[in-house]
Amino acid sequence: MAINVNEQTGFFHLQTANNSYIFHILNNGELEQVYYGKKIHDKSAFKRLTTHEYKNSTPSWEMNEDVLQPEALKLEYSGFGKGDFRYTAYQIESNNGSRINEFQFKKATVSKGKKRFSNMPASFSDDDGNDVQTLTVVMLDKLLNLEMQLAFTVFANQDVIVRSTKFINHGNHSVELNRALSMQLDLPDDDYDFIHFSGSWARERHLYRSHLRPGIQSINSLRIASGHQHNPFFMLARPKADEDQGEAFGFNLIYSGNFLDSVEVDQYNTSRILVGINPDEFGWRLNPDESFQTPEAVLTYSDQGMNLLSQNLSEFYSKHLVNPRFANKTRPILVNNWEGTYFNFDDQKLLNIARAAKSLGIELFVLDDGWFGHRNDDHSSLGDWFVNQPKFPGGFKNMIQKIHQMGLKFGLWFEPEMISKDSKLFVQHPDWMIKTPGRKSTPSRFQFVLDMTKNEVIDYLFKTISKIVQENGIDYIKWDMNRNITEAYSNNLPADRQLELAHRYILGVYDLYNRLTTKFPDLLFESCASGGGRFDLGMMYYAPQAWTSDDTDAIERLKIQYGTSYGYSLSMMGAHVSAVPNDQTGRVTPLSTRGNVAFYGNLGYELDITKFSEKEKQEVADQIKFYKKYRQLFQFGKFYRIKGPFEGDGNIVSWAVVNQDKSLAIAARYKLLNQPNWGYERIYFKGLDPNKKYHVNDSSEIFYGDELMNAGYFIPQMIHKNENVELLADYSSRLFIIKEAK
Repeated sequence: MAINVNEQTGFFHLQTANNSYIFHILNNGELEQVYYGKKIHDKSAFKRLTTHEYKNSTPSWEMNEDVLQPEALKLEYSGFGKGDFRYTAYQIESNNGSRINEFQFKKATVSKGKKRFSNMPASFSDDDGNDVQTLTVVMLDKLLNLEMQLAFTVFANQDVIVRSTKFINHGNHSVELNRALSMQLDLPDDDYDFIHFSGSWARERHLYRSHLRPGIQSINSLRIASGHQHNPFFMLARPKADEDQGEAFGFNLIYSGNFLDSVEVDQYNTSRILVGINPDEFGWRLNPDESFQTPEAVLTYSDQGMNLLSQNLSEFYSKHLVNPRFANKTRPILVNNWEGTYFNFDDQKLLNIARAAKSLGIELFVLDDGWFGHRNDDHSSLGDWFVNQPKFPGGFKNMIQKIHQMGLKFGLWFEPEMISKDSKLFVQHPDWMIKTPGRKSTPSRFQFVLDMTKNEVIDYLFKTISKIVQENGIDYIKWDMNRNITEAYSNNLPADRQLELAHRYILGVYDLYNRLTTKFPDLLFESCASGGGRFDLGMMYYAPQAWTSDDTDAIERLKIQYGTSYGYSLSMMGAHVSAVPNDQTGRVTPLSTRGNVAFYGNLGYELDITKFSEKEKQEVADQIKFYKKYRQLFQFGKFYRIKGPFEGDGNIVSWAVVNQDKSLAIAARYKLLNQPNWGYERIYFKGLDPNKKYHVNDSSEIFYGDELMNAGYFIPQMIHKNENVELLADYSSRLFIIKEAK
């Protein structure tokens, strides 16, 4: 059994293949966290782990058999105002203004499998759900007749536990949710490093690691999007833990809006982790007979380092989060015209790019911004999802048919959530724009945001996007979102419910995604938010891949893709080769290095390929042929980080993908700056079978896996080609194809 419930002692023991998660019922009906970590044997009770010592100057819950001091307890889901002075998981305000609750255990049920949510992305189990169980613990505040359901789903084979909370008002009066986080975890000590992935536009998800200190350390977003600045995924790891050894916890949130990831170290050196909707700028009125469901939080633990943690998450996503139609389906190699043409294109220029793309082996042509309304720059037309006819004198549908006849799929860019004041939509529906009455608006990129809390807005977008897709046979949509909300106010909500806007907005985005993916189940979506500004699991539920960053510079992408890999899969990352000098950095890198970075994800080209020289055409054709040969491995292989850009001087970066039976691996090594007269260098491969024999790059020499992993593989500073010696320069890269010797 994955979930063991002892009704006599009140202990709950959740077991995955390698982990245990234990909590129990206290004498007053609250829940206490007991243990989360490496798997241990089950027994009826863990009395030694639940021993309580009296602490001076600390309030107590006085019970007949025990004196409980909430400030000194590790609680499972704590509330405000009854002696726990740490930040808590929830705060509920009743109609008399009180913010005190007393939730007590009512019952618990165990069910097979895991159901999806009706209005939000969520994890799910397959049809039989044999490796998945869900524990639902029902707590009740008798005074308010308010029910709280704590859900724990155990995905045993992936060592993942998913948590969420649901509030149901059975009372006669409304209550206000001021704080409703998805999960709380109290760990018994503070000897951890806080590892998060932060940055900004064009430098998303860089790794930052610092030791926990007393007080609160947190990352968050108040942008009504997960944001470029902080990603919802984070880890806690023992100070000596690294990629291959040591304890590490991983936490993520299946949500795309305002979030909070918080770790609080208290006076007794316990560490409280809180994950969920950011309580700032949040409120929710729960009327009688209504319920509120929090997003799901994902938890995982590894005692064998962070590579295993990431691999467990990746397998969990593919089996229990991403749309099954696309979860294990190879993604097409695409060319996007954006950096090649920007707004300056017509149908003939696009057809020329498509013909060149087909000749090189590309499979999908994507038309980016500028195809609609009267949009020739970024000042107008967002919301006017009808064809910009002057750019297509031969006909928009006719152009798409010609591209399809070439044997290419066709993709189209949309930015559904936005509106321009210079648009027909704004003239017709100025009240659809988010703005605060009597206040100046703060535009960004000359655009504003539609009020996605309004059903009529969702209906309009669904109708207009569906029309374009149906009439033109669209195969792929790039869903962009290029600005965050300011002056947040909805004329769709009363004055005393404006704090519901942020969450209702995200629910509206999910509603539109759900309608479109239901109507067009074979339509591939790629999420984008000025690149990586909404790279989160909520988006991945609908769009199985995302544009990782607007920064296409290969050297910057090493940091971005390396950091992203901790919490997300390679198949989720859009990774493109672009022109040089690079548009974001001005850097000039070899075409081979640009390809060798972009292979580790969903390969694409972000440039005008009609400007290639014959030599470049051949090199790109060879890249595409190589990627197609190993695409399954690159997109769905087990990923290993070997040496990171955040270690030491960051001059060497290496990683690898390995197939399921360890018969094939492809490792990459990147050297940013060359060094004269440097010492000998080796790469230490990972993930191989120590007892198997391998060839490296079709060499005649045979290597055992243990030799390649432990003794390493020599890296020459010069490449010998047909008796000529080529000295490696800056921004060099090498691939190592490791095949089992037959």
